[in-house]
Order: sequence, then structure tokens, then C-alpha cells
Amino acid sequence: MSEQSGPGEEQAHREEASALAGLGTTLRRVHFVGIGGIGMSALAEVMHGQGYDVSGSDLRPSPLIARLRGLGFPVDIPHRFELVHEADLVVCSAAIPDRNPEVEAARRRGVAVVRRGTMLAALTRGYTAIAVTGTHGKSTTSSMVAVMLAECGVDPTVVVGARVPAFGSNARVGRRDYFVVEADESEPSLLALNPRVAVLTNLEEEHLEQYGSFDTLQDTIVSFANLVPPNGTLVWCADDPVLGRLRSRFLVPQLSYGLSANEADIRGDDLRFEATGSRCLVRCPAEIHPEPFHLEVGVPGRHNLLNALGALAVGLTLGLPVSRLLPALSSFEGVERRFQLKGEVGQVRVIDDYAHHPTEVSAVLETARRQPHERLVVLFQPHRYSRVRQFIDRFGEALSEADLIVLTDVYAAGEPIEADASLERLASRIETRSRRPVQPAPTVDDAARVASELARPGDLVLTLGAGSIGEAGDLILDRLRSQAAQGPVTGNEA
Repeated sequence: MSEQSGPGEEQAHREEASALAGLGTTLRRVHFVGIGGIGMSALAEVMHGQGYDVSGSDLRPSPLIARLRGLGFPVDIPHRFELVHEADLVVCSAAIPDRNPEVEAARRRGVAVVRRGTMLAALTRGYTAIAVTGTHGKSTTSSMVAVMLAECGVDPTVVVGARVPAFGSNARVGRRDYFVVEADESEPSLLALNPRVAVLTNLEEEHLEQYGSFDTLQDTIVSFANLVPPNGTLVWCADDPVLGRLRSRFLVPQLSYGLSANEADIRGDDLRFEATGSRCLVRCPAEIHPEPFHLEVGVPGRHNLLNALGALAVGLTLGLPVSRLLPALSSFEGVERRFQLKGEVGQVRVIDDYAHHPTEVSAVLETARRQPHERLVVLFQPHRYSRVRQFIDRFGEALSEADLIVLTDVYAAGEPIEADASLERLASRIETRSRRPVQPAPTVDDAARVASELARPGDLVLTLGAGSIGEAGDLILDRLRSQAAQGPVTGNEA
């Protein structure tokens, strides 16, 4: 249902919101088309927890679907038109085409069909909404905010884009006070939100297939920022050059944060980075907190310290005590697929990360370099042909911090296959830019096999990408266990 952003898109969201409002208190049965997506599953779980009768469908099974079924959700595989016959409302992700049989059947029967963004915005009405968006760091920052508020006794409702270990889910149902949402900037539906606090982590050229130009994306982010009411706060990262240039267009109360920008309101100094975490000395305006104090974060990486500073800024603008905020951030365990340790076998550690943009890959490899290791072996699965086309050389530069690179085929994520983006061509290009050996491995299974054969004691193996590469970590560990049962892990020379 995705199309390039513009007046037609905005009109569609208005019509969906109107149809949703028209249901009023008669809304009971909600059917989710594509319920297995990370954002859709969270929304379905919250609505289920709020008392709605929720059902769903998807193309194939997944761990998220297994979890929903375990909670009592009827989830059907695959899509079938008869599944919507008893629904009052159908919710679908932007990835679901208009020709989907359930969407077509719902419209024939006069059942309202809305996109996930419209439904999420409707659910946040009546709450103090805290919405986090940006090119990078959305999931971690919004999860930090959610865990921090929960630890402070605020009891928020939460919808984020990654599983949070503290909640055991990517969703949480709390009291009708605070609602923390990860706002997806990949489509303009975030403009339907009504945030009391909006957080901008950063902004880069992404999703141009949706927006048409970076200028249009920037305009959308400015419009989102200016949704904040006079009694709210826009929290934004002063370290980001694009947000710095947009600052003059933000017309609402603001609070900036940063580690390198001297003009930031909430500033981190005296930075310390270690293998297991980071810390800094935080300085605030006197009216917020008169004395500097130390912030410690239990997840590694400069980017995570910056994310924590943004979450801290949210807590401060809500008036929560520093004495409660700091322990909550210090004990934060991270989120799934964000520098997540999958396991260790034969002194080979395997870490998985969602990084799929050159900036994210660079940040993760910088963090990995601080870990004890002999060699850094990176399995990288490029995500979307459009992103590869835009960033291929930057990916090569980012991967130059690896010692060995295993490259899979592009994970298309619904995009048509591009013949000139063959694995061999991409491998050659990345090898040239990174000046590191690149081993092509078409599938995730192939990549796991190659990595397990290459690995030797002391190596750190990273699996990177937003697609199916997340399955590789367990496959590698299984192969390493099998090898260990047959004898010592020796690895091949490369």
C-alpha cells in the first residue's frame, strides 16, 4: 500500500482516521493482515491487552507468530479472503498490497481498512505520548525510554520495533497515562501522531523511494517535530548535522542533547568507552539540574551512550528524578538484534546486530573493535536493492574495519531483483572499497557454514543486516558445537 509521499498519501491517512473514528465504541474485532511484522505484532499485542478480539494472518510462520499464538491469538497462514468476514476493522502494514485477498474482501464488505500508522496514532489518543524517530537508534532509544519509565514507576504502554528483554516482548500494556512509541520515519503516517514529547535521534538520506527526495523527508520530520504542543518538548540530537541545520525550523519548546556539540542543552563530557558499557559526565542547564552527574550505560558503543543521553533528556523533561533515571539506564540490558551476544563455542563469540545502513555498520564495527578478539569476522546481508544502489561504496568503507567479510545475496524485502546487483559483482565492489577479503555465500545457510569453517579460537563473529541474517548466529553456534564434538576448533587460514 506504500506509494510516494504526497497530498494523496496524506488524504488517505485522513480518510482512514475518519473511518476509524466512525466505528466508535462498536469496534470489537480487529484483524491484522501481516501480523508477523515487528511493528504489527506489537500493535496487535497491545490491542489484545486492551480487550479487543484480535486475529491475524501472514504469509509464513515466524517466532513472532509463534509468540502471538501462544498468547491465544488466532493467526492463519497464508492470507485468505474469508478471514475478514467477522472483522469490524482490518489493519495492514504499508507492505501489504491493495490486491491482497483479505484487503479486497474487507472493502467489498464495507469493512474499514487502515494502515498500521493510523491505528497506532488512534491508540495513543488520551495518553501522554512519547514518540521517537530518526534514521538510526529509534528502537534502542525508545526502548531505553520505556524501560526507564517503567523502572521509575510510570507504567507506560509501549510499542517499539524490537523485542525488549525487560518486557519479554516488543510491546507492553500499562496504565492509561504514558504511551511510548517508535515512530517509523519511512512513511508519513508518523504525522498522524500527537506526541507530547517527540525525540529526533538523527536524519540521513533514506527511504527516498517513498519520499522522492531528501528535502521531502526533511520537511516531513520538521512537520513531525512541530506537532509538539506548547506544554510539550522536542528532544533532538545536536550531534547530528542535518538536525542542526533544521533547528531554525523547529517552532516548539526544545531540549537538545549531544556528546560532541558544545551547544547541546544536555551534554556528555569526559567520555569513557569500554567493552561492556560506557559512561560520561552529564551537564545540564541549571534550571534542570544544577550539578554535573555521571551517567553509566550497560550496553557498549558510543552510539548507545548517545541514545541513553537522549532517553535521559526525555526523563528530565518529564520531571522525573535523576536518582531514579540513572539506575534505570545503567541496568538497561539492550534490545534484541542490537549487538546481541548469541553465544560462545570454542572461544568463538557470535554477536548479532540489525545494522543495515553504512552509518550503523560503522558504529557496530567500532564497538566490536573494543571487544576482546583475535579477528573480526563479519557476515553481512545487504538489505534492499535500492539501499545497495545508493550506498554500495559506503558499505565497503564501513566494512573495512572487519578482518574477513562473508557476503550474502541481497535481502530484497519485496523489491524486484536487479540483475546488475549480482553477488559476485557486489563482493568485488566491496572487496575493492574495503581492502578486505570477501567470501561470497549466497544464502544464510551458506554464510553460516563458511563462517564456522573460517572461525578459530579468539575470533569475534558478527552477523549484520535487517533481513534473515538474524538466523545465522544460531546456525553458526550449532556448527561450532558439532565441530567441537569432533575435535578442537582450528579454523582455516584466510
